[in-house]
Amino acid sequence: MIRIRQIGLLLSLLSGLSTAVAEQLSIAVASNFTAPMREIALEFEKATGHQLRISYGSSGKFFAQISHGAPFQVFLSADQAKPAALCDAGLAVPASQFSYAIGALALWSPESNTVDEQGAILRTGNFNKLAIANPLLAPYGRAAVEVLKRLKLDEVTREKWVTGENIAQTYQYVSTGNAEIGFVAVSQVIEKGSLKSGSAWILPSELYSPIKQDAVLLTSAKDNQVAKAFIAYLKGSEAQEIIRAYGYNVAETN
Repeated sequence: MIRIRQIGLLLSLLSGLSTAVAEQLSIAVASNFTAPMREIALEFEKATGHQLRISYGSSGKFFAQISHGAPFQVFLSADQAKPAALCDAGLAVPASQFSYAIGALALWSPESNTVDEQGAILRTGNFNKLAIANPLLAPYGRAAVEVLKRLKLDEVTREKWVTGENIAQTYQYVSTGNAEIGFVAVSQVIEKGSLKSGSAWILPSELYSPIKQDAVLLTSAKDNQVAKAFIAYLKGSEAQEIIRAYGYNVAETN
């Protein structure tokens, strides 16, 4: 009888573990973070057995969706303002907000030898279209305009701007040839520390304000242990190594 009770208890524990492992976590992720997030998600799922359901897109659209009740549990934004606004509105947990990555900007062309390491093409004007993310909506777009202003090239290049809704669309404009060059996220063109294709100028960080990207736990998931486990993993050394490999920096406070 004791043996039967022990077996029954073990089966009960295994059943509970199976339920926990099968739990899914719904995460909204800024499009510029797609590549590293895919790796992080894979490693997190391997390490924990939990499943992640990830949506990639514009931080602005995610902010609007979350504000209207979209069933996300964690939000990885491309900026700090939107997670802070969700906290102010009571839709996210203020103590959970942190900078998971600091973005970097690149001037990129899919063609080799088009962009040199000083971005001379911007000054020569030897291009027809320059892709930039919408500076009113996208932090990478604001950074691009900031760079052009500091270089005193914003007015002379403005007629050539092609504006993408977000950094993913901006990258698409350049990669498909609709613009010869464009300001994109370093993470879109760098993998494992090397340029994937084409030519690029990695912009010096002193030319634009830091692009701090914040994550936040949404209020609907404040007691969700899987969500808390994911945030802890995102702060850990394994995730940070992946993040750095895609050209981001990681805040020291993490």
